[in-house]
Amino acid sequence: MEARRSIEDACKRRLQKIKVKEVGVKPLQFPFQEKSTNCKFHPLKLVLFVIVIATFFLILSSNSVCQNKNASDSRQHFVNRWIWGATDPRYISDVDISWEEVSQVLEQLPEKKVVENIGLLNFDEDEIIEWRQVVPSANQTVLHLDYAEKNITWETLYPEWIDEEQENEVPSCPSLPKLEVPRTRIDLIAVKLPCRNEGNWSRDVARLHLQLAAAGLASSAKGKHPVHMLFITKCFPIPNLYRCNELVARKGNAWLYKPDLSVLREKLQLPVGSCELALPFGTTAEEEHSANKRREAYATILHSAHVYVCGAIAAAQSIRMAGSTRDLVILVDDSIGQYHRSGLEAAGWQVRTIQRIRNPKAEKDAYNEWNYSKFRLWQLTDYDKIIFIDADLLILRNIDILFRMPQISATGNNGTLFNSGVMVIEPSNCTFQLLMDHINEIESYNGGDQGYLNEIFTWWHRIPKHMNFLKNFWIGDDEVVKAKKTHLFGAEPPILYVLHYLGYKPWLCFRDYDCNWNVDILQEFASDVAHHKWWKVHDAMPEQLQDFCLLRSKQKAQLEWDRREAEKAKYVDGHWKIKIKDRRLKRCTDRLCNWKGMLKHWGEKNWTDDPFFHPSPPTLKTNKTKTSSLSGT
Repeated sequence: MEARRSIEDACKRRLQKIKVKEVGVKPLQFPFQEKSTNCKFHPLKLVLFVIVIATFFLILSSNSVCQNKNASDSRQHFVNRWIWGATDPRYISDVDISWEEVSQVLEQLPEKKVVENIGLLNFDEDEIIEWRQVVPSANQTVLHLDYAEKNITWETLYPEWIDEEQENEVPSCPSLPKLEVPRTRIDLIAVKLPCRNEGNWSRDVARLHLQLAAAGLASSAKGKHPVHMLFITKCFPIPNLYRCNELVARKGNAWLYKPDLSVLREKLQLPVGSCELALPFGTTAEEEHSANKRREAYATILHSAHVYVCGAIAAAQSIRMAGSTRDLVILVDDSIGQYHRSGLEAAGWQVRTIQRIRNPKAEKDAYNEWNYSKFRLWQLTDYDKIIFIDADLLILRNIDILFRMPQISATGNNGTLFNSGVMVIEPSNCTFQLLMDHINEIESYNGGDQGYLNEIFTWWHRIPKHMNFLKNFWIGDDEVVKAKKTHLFGAEPPILYVLHYLGYKPWLCFRDYDCNWNVDILQEFASDVAHHKWWKVHDAMPEQLQDFCLLRSKQKAQLEWDRREAEKAKYVDGHWKIKIKDRRLKRCTDRLCNWKGMLKHWGEKNWTDDPFFHPSPPTLKTNKTKTSSLSGT
């Protein structure tokens, strides 16, 4: 109430000032009243008159603050930009336009395409004059866009956390001013985009605003009238808003697109950032039962190690148990042998061999050396939509609804970033090429594929965290939060859609309890309830597939070593006291069957390396599914 009174008082004071200024205006009207008798008047009076009129407009716009703040913001933009000539440095682009490149790109327009009206956005006066020389036969419409408020930052558009359950607040996104649709039909929209030299060029509010505003104008076109869009920029436009397969031509800094307006209209219904949850696009009953389902698939990837084969088999089992009938596609490299491939095929995966992609910024033999192989997902062009899932998660409820989401849809991770463990992508060879083209210049924040993808797809759409719920307890979690998470892990029927297993994976642990309890730095990932949830899915698998989850001797020794260390430290959780009954301890899959004896030499270098292991068992007999090879750059 006090704040409201202060605003009302400010309004009264401002109205009083207006009345005072109005009184002072009258004497200055005298020269015009005498115009019939004397047309000449002092130049100084004319200057004073112009100043007073400009001040009057400014006061009117300020007065509207008391009545409607949103209207005031818009009017203030108008006053600043058009009366005082102010510009916003965020929107200024320093790119030198090559008009020869622009002409060459425009020559790629269809022969029957006649450009009658061009809309020009974010060009200066000299550039507008130049446009008249480049396309003299077309009419130019200068498009005026109010600037975004300066308090709108990338962090406000992409907050780290929002109240998805709306327990305390309803998440909302700030609004960005829109272009006023001209009365004349626009054939070509040309936009000059800023591209900062610093690394965060793609997380630029002004750059995003200009592209969304241009998309809004293009999508306002009625009927099937085609609209072309030309961007002048040193950096590529938003790849999941202006798709590379819609690129008509590019020459240097000139990018010419012919967007699918129906797709563009759908994407403009999405929140401007991840500050709100994105809702799936609607589909008709006819589309739901069409052959499009054959153009959608779940996909995952295995490279450099076969220890995730068991996880991938369990993930496939969980997808089918959740009721999805979509295709399952798994990408594997040459390190995955025929025995493990046969197990994946028996689980329902279509196995496709890939040529690995090396992360050029990773050290040799590092964990992230080959994780850019995930880019091969965009080469699955026999599908329109892919739901990518990591191999260390379970699908507890059907998530087919995500096929109605656009690229990139994912859960939030930290800061303004998304988690790539579950994400919706749209395969495209040119998008794959885009990822490859910048592989040497773009720096991943975490050294891995997730960090790299976050630099390419900075415009992403938030899906509920229940669709990629991480199995962990943060250090700051109190007992109430821990109890809530534990309830979510074990709820029947399930509340969570996807449970993502962090830390030691269930199939690499004792069956009896979560072995993350035995390692101090991994205890934040420990949950017996979530652990047993995974084993429930395991037990539903055919026995021949359960054999892919057996423990090697080296892993058995590691688990026992960790248990003994926990016993020495007398961890208060007491899991180290539990007697292990896991039957896998008695089954040997390699020569080093005396895993207890291994503990005498534990930690000695190179004595348990892979050459000591037996070759893999015979390949399972399965019905061959579709196979292919993905390679090239």
